[in-house]
This record gives sequence, structure tokens and C-alpha cells, in this order.
Amino acid sequence: MPQIKSAIKRVKTQDAARKRNAAQMNKLRTTVKKFKDAQAAGAEDASELHVAAVRALDKAALKGLIHKNKANRDKKRLAKLVK
Repeated sequence: MPQIKSAIKRVKTQDAARKRNAAQMNKLRTTVKKFKDAQAAGAEDASELHVAAVRALDKAALKGLIHKNKANRDKKRLAKLVK
């Protein structure tokens, strides 16, 4: 554990950011997985889940959780599943 006051604060903020980022990434993965499962099962709400998955990818890229190129690549792969 650091001794300097600013370093102690930095450790706390890093921990909070790590937890927040992990939660958002889990939410993103869950949304994409729900779409893939629905698409594989031929569910009727697959198009709604596709929109939700694309939106989640865009938000993650905007917040800096994933790179914008990865978001675009993943969106393209999801769109291929829809066709």
C-alpha cells in the first residue's frame, strides 16, 4: 500500500474504475451473447436483440472500453449472423 496521500487516492480511484469497467464489459458480453443465442434458436425477438447488441458495442467504444475498430468488427460479424 502506498504511503503518499495522492498515491493512496489513485489506488482507490483505479479500483473503482476497474470495477466499473468490468461490470460494463460483462453487460456488453451478456447482451451480445443473448443475441447470438436468440439468432441460433431462430427467436422472433432476434432483431430487437441485434439492435441492443449494436447499441451496447457503440456505447462501449464511446466510453473507451473497447477500441472503435473492434466495435465495428463485432457489429459486422453480428450483421452477418442476421443475414
